[in-house]
Amino acid sequence: MGEAARKLVTFAEYIAFEENIETKHEYRNGEIVAMPEKTLKHALIAVYVSVSLGNQLEGQRCITFGSQVRFRVLATGLATYPDVSIVYDKLERDPEHQDTLTNPTVLVEVLSPSTEAYDRGDKFHDYKQIPSLKEYVLVSSERRRIEVFRRQEDGSWHYHDTMERGVAELASIGCKLDLDEVYRNPLEESA
Repeated sequence: MGEAARKLVTFAEYIAFEENIETKHEYRNGEIVAMPEKTLKHALIAVYVSVSLGNQLEGQRCITFGSQVRFRVLATGLATYPDVSIVYDKLERDPEHQDTLTNPTVLVEVLSPSTEAYDRGDKFHDYKQIPSLKEYVLVSSERRRIEVFRRQEDGSWHYHDTMERGVAELASIGCKLDLDEVYRNPLEESA
């Protein structure tokens, strides 16, 4: 017996579904896909990245968001909640849903074993279709590592990898992420 056909939904149906539940879902290829629960370590790393970037960008015409804000890739339809995002100059809203944004300058995903392949592969492929996106940052939750993919003027992507110690540079926004700050946990450090 064959597998039952999957029911595809519209973006409007996805939004209606999202508004009636507490957990977050992605809208991917016409399907509603549950986002995995985040570990405490994942959440802590995302907070430290968000706070660090927000502090460095204070006073500039930009906003740093956490994972509560949904972004949509208009070219592919993907709607998702990046762990950290930065928008410069103005908020561009999805024409079908005003609380969904479409113009990030920087997107940050904290990698976990269950999402790493997707975040590096299909999701990055979709993110590359966002004209405003200048940098895509992957932060490992398993080891001290920050990877930065920076869009070049010719549309190609430059890769920079920072491991163990050091500072990852986000040149498009003039910020740095110090691995010691991103991976600290003062409640577990010995006195």
